[in-house]
Amino acid sequence: MIYLDYSATTKTNEEVLTSFLKASNEYFANANSLYKLGVEAKTLIDKSTLQIANILNIKPSEIIYTSGATESNNTVIKSIAHTYKNRGNHIITTELEHSSIYEPLTYLEKEGFVIDYVKTDENGLVDLNDLDRLINDDTILVTIASVNSEIGIRQPIEEIAKIIKKYPKCFFHTDITQSIGKDIIDLRDVDFASLSAHKFYGIKGIGILIKKENIVIEPLIHGGKSTTSIRSGTPPLPLIVSTAKALRLAYQELDIKINKVKELNKYLKENIIKNENIIINSNNNSIPHIINISVLGIKPETMQHALEEYDIYISTRTACSTKDYSRSVMALTGREDLASHSIRVSLSHLTTKEEIDEFLNKFELCYNKLISLKK
Repeated sequence: MIYLDYSATTKTNEEVLTSFLKASNEYFANANSLYKLGVEAKTLIDKSTLQIANILNIKPSEIIYTSGATESNNTVIKSIAHTYKNRGNHIITTELEHSSIYEPLTYLEKEGFVIDYVKTDENGLVDLNDLDRLINDDTILVTIASVNSEIGIRQPIEEIAKIIKKYPKCFFHTDITQSIGKDIIDLRDVDFASLSAHKFYGIKGIGILIKKENIVIEPLIHGGKSTTSIRSGTPPLPLIVSTAKALRLAYQELDIKINKVKELNKYLKENIIKNENIIINSNNNSIPHIINISVLGIKPETMQHALEEYDIYISTRTACSTKDYSRSVMALTGREDLASHSIRVSLSHLTTKEEIDEFLNKFELCYNKLISLKK
């Protein structure tokens, strides 16, 4: 098997699984219980939370555990809208976001909120001047992902945060799901950030919402105190412990991992079939882990299933997309043909050159076969 869909999800690290099982077996008590076993469980959660906070350079009190980035995104967007609607009804985002941003924004739009989309340049980067122009007295939230999930464009989050900081009534949220464990993001001037553990070799079912401690928001899920008052439910101790382990492992030797992925990225792009029907949409502002390609004349799903016959796995769009074309590619290129024929190859430091060679070989075979069938 050749797995090239790491941006959709990653295989759980064996050490992470070991941590999960150990915590499940030895610390099974409810961390909210007042007896000894509960206190021991809470102590382990606090220790894991401190480790996560230290890695991300934030405070432990700023960590809220959720079921994943989708819940984190919904919590921020809906809570800010409802908690601060007395300040205004204006929200700013981009055309390069995940569906878990667009769907709650569409929901709020029906409630009378005004959603604006900041311009991006020819490279997909946010136009900082346009962002500054769009923010007004009614703007309560700007939500922009650090890395686009389909093309991999890395936004200048630190510069964006500085602009928004000039407007004290406006909060800044960034979804860092695609950059966590792959890049270093400075969160000092960010008000909220979302992430999921399964993107960095952790276990599915847990995410984090980072909320700066001086900001008041309403819970999305009510039902009593958990690790914080913002998200109710029995604290998922094994998931928390394993997430701390996954994050520590993800940032070990990060430079070496990034350089390896860069080499694989360069090699793949240099050797993908060169003809006018194959266009690489990712650019120099994309993280090396994501390569988006349009294969004109062949439906993305057709190419995906053709490669699947050889036990090679790529994606067409982000797995959570509700569109039959890539909204991100459309926003970047302005071309419907590219947006409706795009595939995503996502790499990992675990990917080998031999796997890339096999992918290139089978990709060419599939391409030639599928094109010949159309003649």
